[in-house]
Amino acid sequence: MENLLLTKKTGKIEIIEKLYLREILKSSSTYLKKIFTNEELHSFLIDLKKINNLKNHQEVIDRFIQIYQKHIKEKYQKEENPHYNKKLFDFIKTRTNKVKVLWGNCENYLKQLPAESIQLMVTSPPYYNAREYSQWKNLNDYLKDMRAIITQCYRVLDNHHVFVFNVGDIFDNDNLVVKSVWGKRRLPLGSYFVKLFEESGFTFVDDWIWDKGEVQSERHKNGEKPYPFYQYPMNCYEHILIFHKHRLDKTRFPCPICGSLKVSGNTQSEIGLQSWECKNNDCFERSKSNRGKRFSLKTNLTQNSAKRKQNIVPHELIKKWRRDVIRFPPVIKFNSKGENILGHTAPFPEDIPEMAVKFFTYRGDIVLDPFAGSFTTSIVANRHGRIGVGCELRKDLFENSIKNNIKNKGMESDEYSLLQ
Repeated sequence: MENLLLTKKTGKIEIIEKLYLREILKSSSTYLKKIFTNEELHSFLIDLKKINNLKNHQEVIDRFIQIYQKHIKEKYQKEENPHYNKKLFDFIKTRTNKVKVLWGNCENYLKQLPAESIQLMVTSPPYYNAREYSQWKNLNDYLKDMRAIITQCYRVLDNHHVFVFNVGDIFDNDNLVVKSVWGKRRLPLGSYFVKLFEESGFTFVDDWIWDKGEVQSERHKNGEKPYPFYQYPMNCYEHILIFHKHRLDKTRFPCPICGSLKVSGNTQSEIGLQSWECKNNDCFERSKSNRGKRFSLKTNLTQNSAKRKQNIVPHELIKKWRRDVIRFPPVIKFNSKGENILGHTAPFPEDIPEMAVKFFTYRGDIVLDPFAGSFTTSIVANRHGRIGVGCELRKDLFENSIKNNIKNKGMESDEYSLLQ
């Protein structure tokens, strides 16, 4: 194999290369030495040896961009959190075809992960005082805890990726002013969470309304009181909120057409999303006015032809989720004898993570559910060739039900605890 190396004494990149990789490095050499330290650049060039013999230009470009972005991310991760838990992250990212179960507090796990290491998050939070195992003194304490977790989620979620958050509004006492039994009111958790996410850095994008169908309860019919001020609807929907992470990153990224780092900063196409324009006059794509390709880190991610071919979203799924009001039934938890057949009190249907995984990830990506519950998200992610990971705080309550649910779906699990 021909040499690709960084001469440590002179700092000069020496390349003996007959294929298109030589042209990329020729136009990018100046920028590479500005972006990377000598040690980082040496490691980068060693990785490029893996594509030394590729003959297809587009394949060389795609692989160069992939390797470059990998090293840029590793550089950022070391700067942002140099002491992350390598053992934990190795456990998560290693492909085993098993559901990854993390026992313990999700905030503790998030703090120990490297920045921008998870490609998708899908969850439904523990609802405020809705279960005996999720109780808070008041609504403010609940939102404070959720804010701390969402802040860590922003740090850990990969840049220009997505968080799918399922939450329903509830009827309860916020315990902020009136603390008697009469203090219950409609708490718009969906609205509160949009605010929390935005204040943590996320961009609110969409709100699918999940219509759960006909209400089974007889409450609120109020037929015996057909008067004004007595009529209220029963809740029959939940929010499926879509948030994007766009951390403004002005690191130079390669042109997807020619692979060159000879680019200049363009406008932000949306808040936090830096665009670039190729300035390489030898680029394969130039406009009539000799303008280069305009692109961003996000377009490099979403317009990769090889990844597109391997991750086609089924037409039926696109049609199913075409409208922002979608109807499908909730999970049936109880059998005819009133027994909880799932062992968990708050599972959500596979429809939600199926949409999220297919719409917002590629095969091999890591999908994390910080409030995993019955591990529906992690199971669905694994089924579709992703790495499914979930955190569960209450091992004492749900260990058996979680393991049984994973087993009943034809899968195995790997377990990790911060105590080990």
